[in-house]
Amino acid sequence: MHIVHTIEDLRQQLDGFRRPAFVPTMGNLHEGHIALVKEAKPLGDVTVSSIFVNRLQFAPHEDFDSYPRTLDADAQRLEAAGCDVVFAPREKDLYPEPQTFKVHPATDVSDILEGHFRPGFFIGVSTVVMKLFSCVFAGMPSGVAAFGKKDYQQVMVVRRLVQQFALPIEILGGETQRADDGLALSSRNSYLTPEQRQEAVQLSKALRALGDAARAAPGVPDLPALEAQALQALARRGWKPDYLTVRRRTDLLPPTGPLADVPLVVLGAAKVGNTRLIDNLEI
Repeated sequence: MHIVHTIEDLRQQLDGFRRPAFVPTMGNLHEGHIALVKEAKPLGDVTVSSIFVNRLQFAPHEDFDSYPRTLDADAQRLEAAGCDVVFAPREKDLYPEPQTFKVHPATDVSDILEGHFRPGFFIGVSTVVMKLFSCVFAGMPSGVAAFGKKDYQQVMVVRRLVQQFALPIEILGGETQRADDGLALSSRNSYLTPEQRQEAVQLSKALRALGDAARAAPGVPDLPALEAQALQALARRGWKPDYLTVRRRTDLLPPTGPLADVPLVVLGAAKVGNTRLIDNLEI
């Protein structure tokens, strides 16, 4: 496995290949990332993973400076998973000058949910994804890029980005990997104290309960009322929830009418202590 830091060195390593399988990450890897690498690897002729903590998607009050950077351990895990090339650029390598050209995704999918509570987040995500795609896939006839479905809205934004720009890239959405108790694996789980880690599973339980209540309600359910009850129940446990909501999988808008035969996803974001966790369940 080769570890490279510059775009020029990356492209030298990819010279001669025609279909990269790419897994972008911010490092501090867990089994969810490794599962993506293993799932993507058979779909390409070279497997690439990037490790880059992207300043553009962090608000000033968020955890950019404290985000764990564990390159050596990450590289060992990626090599064991069969990754061929690790692209670990420094900030000056990926952004040698201020990134004044940015990708602004459509507001209908980027200004709701995560985009509402983290303004500008999806501009930062879309910009770095487009830049990483240009680094990895330049001159390639096709490729595949894998993203975890724990970041459900992000996968939808990236799919639309690829479609709108006619990029020859297949987007693979990998299923959320969970601990034995049901907690979605996340790099930010490392912030949790032992007590918070034990409590953290309540987010996935709240999403399951909300989904069950929505499906069980007769006729057209009063989703705002059910969502408010779910938020209040989590808040009573000491959480600071941003949202718990039932949405259509197709566009992440609230469903209207009866829910039978409508593919739905229940999404949530909440803080336990100072750690903000997100999760979702397709129902």
